[in-house]
Amino acid sequence: MDQEILLQLKDVSVSFGSRKDAFEAVKKVSFEVYRGETFGIVGESGSGKTTIGRAVMRIYPTSEGEILFAGKKINGKIDPALDKEVTKNIQMIFQDPMASLNERAKVSYIVSEGLRNIEKLSEAEYDRRVDEMLSEVGLLPEFASRFPHEFSGGQRQRIGIARAMIMKPQLIIADEPISALDVSIRAQVLNLMERLKKEFNLTYVFIAHDLSVMRFITDRIAVIHLGRIVELSETEELFRHPIHPYTRSLLSAIPIPNPVAEREKQLIVYNSDETDDPGKPRTMRALNDHHFILANDEEMPAYEALWRGEA
Repeated sequence: MDQEILLQLKDVSVSFGSRKDAFEAVKKVSFEVYRGETFGIVGESGSGKTTIGRAVMRIYPTSEGEILFAGKKINGKIDPALDKEVTKNIQMIFQDPMASLNERAKVSYIVSEGLRNIEKLSEAEYDRRVDEMLSEVGLLPEFASRFPHEFSGGQRQRIGIARAMIMKPQLIIADEPISALDVSIRAQVLNLMERLKKEFNLTYVFIAHDLSVMRFITDRIAVIHLGRIVELSETEELFRHPIHPYTRSLLSAIPIPNPVAEREKQLIVYNSDETDDPGKPRTMRALNDHHFILANDEEMPAYEALWRGEA
């Protein structure tokens, strides 16, 4: 049975600046996210991964292409009813738990603010739902009366997760949700997100630069470089059989928890060709049914040989 597509991007581009001097941060990106999966987007800082997430959230407007949620186009101008539906069903967990919460508001209002814009309920019902969601993310209901500065980074990120979850969304864009946290509590937040995914039948788009984290939490990974997806594959296959030189360079940079092996490993340096030859355009091409790579006609035979183990 075919998997249900929840989110789809078709040749999406995002540009900043005037039309004359526009900087194209995302360039004709296409991918599908299936209901119930965790889809990863990985790349170095400035690669465009956060821009993609914010385009899905409609924080950044797209300059080209279509974004479809549950089969309906959600970028550009849409009707108010669909706008309300999208706002409820797509939520975001932000990278910095210190900057993403309103310091002047109590936790009860921070968590319920989005819900207040969607549903008209009694104050008692808002309070009940806030208490319920705080408990879901491992916080005490009495924390609702406190301010963000009274919490640690990990607790603040749990508040951010509660704020997203109270909307009962179908899709969550998680933009590097653990990168600003202490190493000791990263696993706790990841385990919390995994539990919530199963409990509430969530779909995640998980954005990060740390491939070792991606291996733990994602089902498929899109590797992005300079605004373009260069490789897309199921997670374990990408780790076992990376093809694109940029993917291989990222994997070679993952620390090895063995001092001797770490000293002796060979780093792969990727010197990219940022521009396409107009006569040799690069497009996403299939190595098999679930592994795709950005290549042109000249590059593809070498990638196919590497795929077959001949190189």
